[in-house]
Amino acid sequence: MQGREFAWTNADFDQVQKLIYQRAGISLHDGKHAMVYSRLSRRLRDTGYQSFREYLSWLESTDGPEWQEFINALTTNLTSFFREHHHFEIFADYLKTKAFGSGCRVWCSAASTGEEPYSIAMTAMDVLGKGKFSLTASDIDSKVLATASQGVYRLESMKGVSAELARKFFMRGKAGNAGLVRVKPELRQSIDFVIVNLIKDDWPFKEPFDAVFCRNVMIYFDAPTQRRVLEKIHRVMKPGALLFVGHAENFSDSKDLFVLKGKTVYERCR
Repeated sequence: MQGREFAWTNADFDQVQKLIYQRAGISLHDGKHAMVYSRLSRRLRDTGYQSFREYLSWLESTDGPEWQEFINALTTNLTSFFREHHHFEIFADYLKTKAFGSGCRVWCSAASTGEEPYSIAMTAMDVLGKGKFSLTASDIDSKVLATASQGVYRLESMKGVSAELARKFFMRGKAGNAGLVRVKPELRQSIDFVIVNLIKDDWPFKEPFDAVFCRNVMIYFDAPTQRRVLEKIHRVMKPGALLFVGHAENFSDSKDLFVLKGKTVYERCR
């Protein structure tokens, strides 16, 4: 630990583990010392605290906006357009074969910087057409959600998007914006971006969903937290609705809630 800007002890790490679990349900394993130190050091610099002990004591004594910054610092946001492409093929087939009446309602529960919800929206609009679906895109991290809402990306991040979909749903930047693309308004307007903490009981949804994407989120939760979140997701889905999860996630012990329908795709039990 010598040569570091701030003193960093096992007690500090234990406290961070406890606080992020309480606030976000995230279970940090013991191999995350370096990551936590690096990310939270920025918060010490921004807030002016000289030690982790002082910063964490102050954090616990308040219920202010720094809690959001703390959560933002410790969440991981790895994403890309049409990541795990087979999910979008299954989703498209589902949209083609099912009648949705007043429209298809979809929730993307880990929107990150927006590549996933825009991939979902492109798939839905390509199959159903404009105005035939609604997408709620949420995340616990307010900063990545703000980026998602802007819908601006570097051209090199578009590798997973077909040329046809790129022409249909994106505008290329010119002059000072060369090398950037922006999501077209009709696609952006189909998505409602909101902050949602999956372990809290204040989810804002009033109508059930036809499909939920909750990919690569549960890996950060311990088994009891996973079960609680799955029960809550089950409650906001229609019978027969599809749940898309990450390639490393398996919920075979929750067969009372969801049954496996394909590669990391589950159906809500009736």
